[in-house]
Amino acid sequence: MEQKDYYSVLGVSKSASADEIKKAYRQLARKYHPDVNPGNKQAEARFKAINEAYEVLSDPDKRRTYDASGLNWRDAFGGGNASSSGRARSPFGSRGRTDAGTTGASSRSYDATDPTGFADFFDALFGNRRAGGSPSGAGSSPSGPSSAGASTSRGRSTTATGGSLKGEDVEQPVEITLREAYSGAKRLYTINQPEICLTCSGTGKYSGRVCAVCGGAGMIERERRITVSIPAGVDTGTRVRVAGEGQPGSNNGPRGDLYLKVTVRPDPQYERRGDDLALEAQAPLTTVVLGGELPITLIDGKRITLTIPPETQNGRVFRVTGKGMPKLNGGGYGNLLVRVLATLPDRLTDHERQLFEELRRARPAS
Repeated sequence: MEQKDYYSVLGVSKSASADEIKKAYRQLARKYHPDVNPGNKQAEARFKAINEAYEVLSDPDKRRTYDASGLNWRDAFGGGNASSSGRARSPFGSRGRTDAGTTGASSRSYDATDPTGFADFFDALFGNRRAGGSPSGAGSSPSGPSSAGASTSRGRSTTATGGSLKGEDVEQPVEITLREAYSGAKRLYTINQPEICLTCSGTGKYSGRVCAVCGGAGMIERERRITVSIPAGVDTGTRVRVAGEGQPGSNNGPRGDLYLKVTVRPDPQYERRGDDLALEAQAPLTTVVLGGELPITLIDGKRITLTIPPETQNGRVFRVTGKGMPKLNGGGYGNLLVRVLATLPDRLTDHERQLFEELRRARPAS
């Protein structure tokens, strides 16, 4: 049968330390794992070769025999890793992936205090704080163009059918601009979703030792991207529900939900007042005194013309119906409140100064 240079398979030197071998194995195993390469026979064959090499080089006795006997190490070791038919043992074990590529059932047992067995992984998923508990170990937040802060767990739902439980909800803060709140926004998140490790079938052990792929946890994390739509009309404190993107349930229970807790940043031009928008607009003194038209730029970039009647008092507020924020649950838009402020002229010409002198004489102060 064909013999392999196990050091070459793992890409390490013959003097590599145990830690170097383990590190190389983990990197290659994650790269060529069948879950990451579904249907890729070459990747699956490479994955099996990697596991075979690691099984030998991670065992001090087998490694010494292999180093001393070279490609004939199995004969020196008394058959070693070969089965009675001369074929290498499958790295998936009897419960794992077969030659046909199917996956058997996991035999992992679950602790009653954590019936899902997934607690540690979802503490790492979003850096969760469990409901009623203290912060868990280090984790990572969903990443994306504008993700912000750590998320929190919202507690596990009650029992569903057959003793299954819905997974815990997860809360993630997100910050958007007022203009995004007006038109709606999207955020891209990268989620590390835990799945059962096929190498050890979720047991945490392989060939009598701690599984190097999952580190003994029985689970691996698969990176997945989701795009979340934030509807128009949201305000600070709004929670946007993303169904089925929370923690997994136990006993085939449904996943929990992801909730985005929205914070809307202040806008330098517009002030939000519920569903209304307030805006200050500068108008020439001649327009507020004699009347005229004042162009207004809306929050969506469109322009309208506001009619200013003669003798408009400085600071007067005009209501423009239906030009405010969209209402979150439908039902139209709020109003735009425009406060008109007169702009006083500067750098007067001699003629303009004479006109103001005449006005002062005609309208003396009371």
